[in-house]
Amino acid sequence: MTDHVLPAGYRFSAVASGIKKSKKPDMALIVSDCAASCAGVFTRNQVIAAPLVVTRPRIATGRCQAILVNSGNANACTGPEGIQCAEQTVALTAAALGIEKDLVAVSSTGVIGVPLPLPPFERSIPQLVAELQPGSAEAVARAMMTTDAFTKIAGAKESGDNPYGILGIAKGAGMIHPDMATMLCFVLTDARIDSDFLQELLHRAVADSFNSITVDGDTSTNDTVLVLANGAAGGNLICPGTAAAAVFADHLNRVMLDLAKMIVSDGEGATKMVQIRVIGAKDVDDARAAARSVATSSLVKTAFFGEDANWGRIIAAVGYSGITLDQDRIDISFDSIPIVASGVAIGPEHEAQAGNVLKKETFVVTINLHLGEGEASYYTSDLNYDYVKINADYRT
Repeated sequence: MTDHVLPAGYRFSAVASGIKKSKKPDMALIVSDCAASCAGVFTRNQVIAAPLVVTRPRIATGRCQAILVNSGNANACTGPEGIQCAEQTVALTAAALGIEKDLVAVSSTGVIGVPLPLPPFERSIPQLVAELQPGSAEAVARAMMTTDAFTKIAGAKESGDNPYGILGIAKGAGMIHPDMATMLCFVLTDARIDSDFLQELLHRAVADSFNSITVDGDTSTNDTVLVLANGAAGGNLICPGTAAAAVFADHLNRVMLDLAKMIVSDGEGATKMVQIRVIGAKDVDDARAAARSVATSSLVKTAFFGEDANWGRIIAAVGYSGITLDQDRIDISFDSIPIVASGVAIGPEHEAQAGNVLKKETFVVTINLHLGEGEASYYTSDLNYDYVKINADYRT
């Protein structure tokens, strides 16, 4: 796994368009040299931003060649004018690239409810097209950032009989909660794979990555994950049920999980990234529900910030998750330190050792229900003072 895999046949650019007052890069363009197979997953929030209204039908066709993204303004809750603006940016991009409008996807992130001005796009899209180059993925990652503290890029490379690369670029730090989060993610590969199978693989990968993280319990209006596969590596078609498909799925899953973990680590004000691992549940659905309940508990998350091994909050969150359980069978550990056995505390010495685990930036809380084979993980951050400060004056 490498953070700097550059699949063949993609070019990138980014500019400061003026949407952000800071004059930092806030608009970017990703272009494939040819129309690519594509797949997408979008927010389940019923309040949907204009870019998603415009982009989802295009992605459903299974073909995409360009992605235009801006930060600083979400173009959400902006009425018919917002949709018109999104459509106009599509038309401007298609004209500048000389491609069909149906091959252009648009994505926005930032403040909700503020009209998105068209002039920055009119000024900047020609510049974006003129400056496209293969080595500028990092610039795109920077232009996508809002409250992010760092860029989020992950990659994988297959060097076997059918070589290809996978590059993932994401943004997200707050409003992070399934399904999915205030996040954007664009995954690019030069592998050859058809759009229907790509969509199937994307849904699986999202379930164990972006739909298994939480920072603050808020689901955004703009969440978008797009995957493009342009076949530029020249390899064989990757087909369902083959060994090559299993390898590709593993690479895709790891790239997206790496990005998801980066988002949790960058949770607004976060100092810790914690894996909540539930094992021994009746089934996978129960395991996911229990892990999600613990991961989203504000009391659990504040205890993580305070480095307090308050297992009572954890077992309580499991208890109200609605799953099948027997409290007298529950074991809890922090990394390798057991703290609860058969539903009761092991003792103060173990609790003190668990407290030392909580001083680490990353650790695992394992909850064993001893009821079956179900297992699932969620990834969460701590909740602290800085989260409140960042979001109290986000618009100012």
